[in-house]
Amino acid sequence: MAGEPVNVNEFEELARQALPNMYYDFFAGGAEDQYTLKENIEAFRRIIIRPRILVDVSKIDMSTTILGHKTSAPIMISPTAMHKLAHHEGEVATARGAAACDVIMGLSYMSTCTVEEVASSCNAVRFFQIYVYKRRDITALMVHRAEKNGFGAIILTADTPRLGRREADIKNKMIAPQLKNFEGLISTEYVSDKGSNIEALAAGTFDASLCWKDIEWLKSITKLPILIKGVLTSEDAIKAIEAGVAGIIVSNHGARQLDYAPATISVLEEVVHAVQGKVPVFFDGGVRRGTDIFKALALGAKAVLIGRAVIYGLAAKGELGVKQVIQMLKDEFELTMALSGCCSVDDITRSHVKTEKERFICRM
Repeated sequence: MAGEPVNVNEFEELARQALPNMYYDFFAGGAEDQYTLKENIEAFRRIIIRPRILVDVSKIDMSTTILGHKTSAPIMISPTAMHKLAHHEGEVATARGAAACDVIMGLSYMSTCTVEEVASSCNAVRFFQIYVYKRRDITALMVHRAEKNGFGAIILTADTPRLGRREADIKNKMIAPQLKNFEGLISTEYVSDKGSNIEALAAGTFDASLCWKDIEWLKSITKLPILIKGVLTSEDAIKAIEAGVAGIIVSNHGARQLDYAPATISVLEEVVHAVQGKVPVFFDGGVRRGTDIFKALALGAKAVLIGRAVIYGLAAKGELGVKQVIQMLKDEFELTMALSGCCSVDDITRSHVKTEKERFICRM
């Protein structure tokens, strides 16, 4: 590709060129027919922005507060696995890029750098994402390590009793590396004669019995606030509130779990209405533009999480690529705010967007 990338989508092509097919497919792919993967992006395009004119936008403030932490913009790094498959510095490079841009990073349970390596790499706010293993003692130990190393919250991924069918990984016979966080605790090197070793790893370790009552167990082993990731319905949003979580992340796991689950932007407002402001609602899935961030905030999200876009930047240019991707999104978001007549994130309201359903009703 000629010249420097001018938007996040162009970083994907750079990542495709930089990575072996197996690793690119691992990061880029979704479940089965990849319907939800496509919808996560396409659903944004069916929402239009309703700008206001003749507003003094000479000063724009994108900053916000997330669980008490001041951050430069309503953007977080979504916890994604195995960053060293994208770049040799792995999650350490991602952490430094996030810190340089003053945004919060979510570190994956399945990271290829240890909790301690990431914590010591730079001074920044970070959250730690967990899966619950069949061996609860290992999960408890990981939570304690995160707490000891200054992480600000726990993100419980709750949509993975089993791994979704990721057919590209099966065809590629995707190999799961040994994960340093678990050295001396449990082997993460699984071999499968059915295709993906990642799938074999999940089947051998993830606790499929995890249910709502286990939130109480998790709360009992940590003082950190708990965010629950994977909520797509009002029913589960209400249960999450009843379970006492500190926040909800609307997510379909990057369309890597259940295909034909809804695009996350299409159910964000349903969850927001169910929560009734009791806890913050965060959004994950399909963000590629500053306009996407604006739309998610207008529909009630406190902030958005960025996953694949950051991985593409990391694969293309390491820490610099991470910084460039985040800065691109911040610049686009700031411009969208200005052109929509919003000087602060609090100025972004529901009246600034119109969904496909609303446009359909207007035509009736």
